[in-house]
Amino acid sequence: MADHITSKLNPDTHLILDQPLLRLPFELLRKNFKVAHFNVEKESTAVKATLKETATTALTNNASPDDVLKSVDSMLARMRGLKRKLNACSEEESRLHQQSQSRIKHLGELYSMQSLDDVKYEEWSRTRLDRLLVDYLLRNGYKESAQALAKEKGIEDLVDVETFVQMSRIRESLQNGEVKEALAWCAENKKDLRRMESNLEFMLRFQQYIELVRTQDQSKLLESIAHAKKYLLPFRDSYPKEVQQACGLLAFPPGTRAEAYSELYSQNRWSALSTLFMQTHNSLLSLPSVPLLHIALSAGLSALKTPSCHSSHKTVSTSISPTSSSSLTTSVCPICSTELNDLARNVPYAHHTKSHVESDLVLLPNGCVYGLQRLEEYSRKAGLDTGLVKDLRNGEVFEVERVKKVYIS
Repeated sequence: MADHITSKLNPDTHLILDQPLLRLPFELLRKNFKVAHFNVEKESTAVKATLKETATTALTNNASPDDVLKSVDSMLARMRGLKRKLNACSEEESRLHQQSQSRIKHLGELYSMQSLDDVKYEEWSRTRLDRLLVDYLLRNGYKESAQALAKEKGIEDLVDVETFVQMSRIRESLQNGEVKEALAWCAENKKDLRRMESNLEFMLRFQQYIELVRTQDQSKLLESIAHAKKYLLPFRDSYPKEVQQACGLLAFPPGTRAEAYSELYSQNRWSALSTLFMQTHNSLLSLPSVPLLHIALSAGLSALKTPSCHSSHKTVSTSISPTSSSSLTTSVCPICSTELNDLARNVPYAHHTKSHVESDLVLLPNGCVYGLQRLEEYSRKAGLDTGLVKDLRNGEVFEVERVKKVYIS
């Protein structure tokens, strides 16, 4: 019965980790709709204004037929441009719908599986692992490797290569000291960033101001003042400290000893800006701030971790030969393995709603507790004489008379 409960598949718990799989296409569809709506409103307003003006001038005989034809041609050109933009939005919408359908089908396969031992679940888990690896590669800038892996495994619709490629391109431009692409991204998402109360655009404008002042060229200094009036001063109530620093920066050229202003000239600010952009990008699209692989690995390590995995006996047991019988007692624990032990050191212990202990617990003189039957069986296999028991961890041998019975209250 216990094995059945352990191996039973609960699809809802799997969906907790896979929420971004459906949430990101939804966010991109919403953004695509806003772009289409904005273009329709913008172009239709312009065409209506031109049409009204053309009709008025034609009725009052203030315009020649050639002028009227030019106005009509301009309206037709606008509508053709709008058609091209809407076609692009339609193609993007179709692509996102295809992605969503593939992802819903992928997640829906879980509900046709009854057990973790199902062969289909093993195949599904491998696909999920591939997705997590692609996500990790994309977040760390390995675009070509991620695309190659997604293509090889046939999971292009289950990963978000385009989104992360765009993010990586803007992040790299910031690390190289360029803000143009990041500002263009802010302009595309201006309303959402304002709703989030994000300071990304302000910090980008602030960095532009710093770079203008850094040159110490007279014309650039005048340009920096105009830049500050246009982009920084309107936010003096929201970011008073930064605006005050911007005003004082003109009196402190690069190389100043004033710490408050020398930090503004530091090249490390570009790394901070790239990090701020990634955080804002992920928040806007409802993406986790860390790779999904890290989340899955942390959850798995925590589920298997017990206090004995990092106990004081660890150093003693690891000194025993791997071929000895005592090393076999911990070889089945993944957390006690050399590869995972350090990774699991800082994750919390597993949360168990039920505890299972042996009914014949005894305490050895060295403080370790085991079941008496298991101790005697292990000692017998180890070839010890009757009346002696052997510690399962470090191999110490004790007389049975020194063993104490343990009672759990």
